[in-house]
Parts: sequence; C-alpha cells; structure tokens
Amino acid sequence: MKLYASLTSPYARKIRIMLAEKALPFELIVDSPWDASSAVPANNPLGKVPVLISDTGEVFFDSPVVAAFIETLGASPALVPQHPLAAVRVRLTESLADGLCDAAITALLESRRAPEVQNTADIERQLGKVARALDSLETRLRGKTWFNGDTLQLGDIAVGIALAYLDFRYSQMPWRDTRPALTDFAARIHARQSFIDTIPPAA
Repeated sequence: MKLYASLTSPYARKIRIMLAEKALPFELIVDSPWDASSAVPANNPLGKVPVLISDTGEVFFDSPVVAAFIETLGASPALVPQHPLAAVRVRLTESLADGLCDAAITALLESRRAPEVQNTADIERQLGKVARALDSLETRLRGKTWFNGDTLQLGDIAVGIALAYLDFRYSQMPWRDTRPALTDFAARIHARQSFIDTIPPAA
C-alpha cells in the first residue's frame, strides 16, 4: 500500500496511526497538496490528503473512507466493531473529532490572512465549534476509559489526534483547564508508540 500524506495533517495522521496499531506495512509518500508539484490531485480530484493506494491499485481518499477500507483488510486489532449500531457510535465519535479539526483548521487559515481582510467573526464562530466539541467529548468520556467499548477504537484515535492538533497549532489554548477527563485521556493516548512516532515536525 502507498499512503500520500502531509506530516502535519491530522486526517492523514489518523490513518498512519491506524496502520501502525495494526502493524500493516505501507509506503509513506510525504506530499503537501499546497505544493504546485503535488501528486495528490492526480489521485484525489479534491486535492486533499490522505490518499491510500491499495496493493491492487485501487485509490481511496477522505480519511473516514480510507479508515473503512483499512478495516476490510481484517488485520488485528479491530478498530471498528462489527455490530452495526456499535460501529455507528464509533463513527460518531470520529465525526465529532474530525469536525473539531475542521473548525480549528478553518480558523487557523483565516487567522493567517492579512489582518485587513480577516473575518474575525468567522474565526470566533469556528473556535466556538471547537469549544462545544471539546465540551461534548468531555461529557461523553466522563467515567470511562475509552469513548466506545472497553478497548482502543477508531473514535479514540480521532479524538487523540484532534487534541494533539490543538496542542500543535493552538498551544496557548487552555482546553485542559475545565476538562479533566479529556486531559487524562490525552496523557494516556499520546503516550502510545503510534502517537509518538507520528508527532508532526515543528511548525
């Protein structure tokens, strides 16, 4: 398998961690879609990473789709349960975490525009989404070790990456101050070797 990924993309990192947790071999091709010479648009018309090319040459893109394909390979541990409703619940956790990243990235990109053309109202709106997502995750996790079930699953990986992305791009955001369950969760999951091995380079 080949995986096109930016080292700073939280969505690509989710897939890299899934592959690491399952000990699945793959070729990592570091490629930023922002570069004019990027090969990503040739494989994904949306021009986004991650893009995974299977051993048979089939192309999969968008991280939830790539994650779903990886689960079809049957490698242990299973990160999405087989029971349909349980699987949907894991996917809901993943969606909430991915949405947190969506909002955080949108706010970051807007903040990097020239001050005279920045939409400060939109930045605040996106950061409001981040805060609500964090509060919801805190409530969902309270009293539990993992978000869904008794073992690490895809939703847990997605949340761990979202929290790491905030630490990476919003290092001054005090998200831990009022969220003890998420704080403990982040300490545990970020200590996993798969997370350590995929820490993005310094911005």
